[in-house]
Amino acid sequence: MYLWLKLAHVVAVILFLGNITTGLFWKAHGDRTRDPGIVAHTLDGIIRSDRWFTIPGVLLIVAAGFATAVVGHLPILGTRWILWSIILFGVSGVAFVWQVAPLQVRLRAMAREAVAGTSMDWVRYRALSLRWELWGLLALLTPVAALVLMVLKPA
Repeated sequence: MYLWLKLAHVVAVILFLGNITTGLFWKAHGDRTRDPGIVAHTLDGIIRSDRWFTIPGVLLIVAAGFATAVVGHLPILGTRWILWSIILFGVSGVAFVWQVAPLQVRLRAMAREAVAGTSMDWVRYRALSLRWELWGLLALLTPVAALVLMVLKPA
């Protein structure tokens, strides 16, 4: 049972990290076009992929991770690499919920408004994009650090 839970945990991490990594890539790719229609479409895809992959990935990471620790008789709060991984993963979640998700909705709204006929305020868009990128980087790097802790299991 332990190995099946661990497999579920690892697969969830792959889906989660893969999706948030490619989200950064596709956002940059769409932005380079400076076409509000493509930008809006790209952000639609990022938001949809968060619903389909990021959020379910988070739920599976947490459920399978805790279950693996329990079945493996690992004290969750007493094993430092687990505790710090949980903290880092939590920081990622806070960054996503508090900043990344609301910013991408605002950016998509700006692009949609430009498609509907208003001019795109590229200076404002770029300023919000920079914030999205910085918070997105934090939301990406903290779970990557958690992954490193989970694999290396430092004493």
